[in-house]
Amino acid sequence: MYMVLFVLDDPEKLNDVLDGWDKIGVSGVTIMESTGINRLRRARQIGSPFMAGINRLMSGDQEMHYTLMTIVRDEVIVEKCVESIEAIVGDLSEPNTGVLAAWPLEYIKGVQPEGD
Repeated sequence: MYMVLFVLDDPEKLNDVLDGWDKIGVSGVTIMESTGINRLRRARQIGSPFMAGINRLMSGDQEMHYTLMTIVRDEVIVEKCVESIEAIVGDLSEPNTGVLAAWPLEYIKGVQPEGD
């Protein structure tokens, strides 16, 4: 089994990514709002952290990502996850698309992997 972690750069594409994963049988996904250090640093450049937060609220900017985590059966499903994502956001080697990592799990309990 594998853990797949995907940081989606464009929050507007979340539903499309989830729909794509659902089509390949991946539906057990944990979704977290997140931000990266570069976005945090840009926000701090406008002023104090408090003012940066106020400025984001006032401007409507969403300086965030979504981080998705799921457990899948094997590397074949990992590749299907990547293909599905890249069909939506573009080549992950390009900037402003996202970051994906996957690694094998040695021990897991309490979950049945999706994508079977």
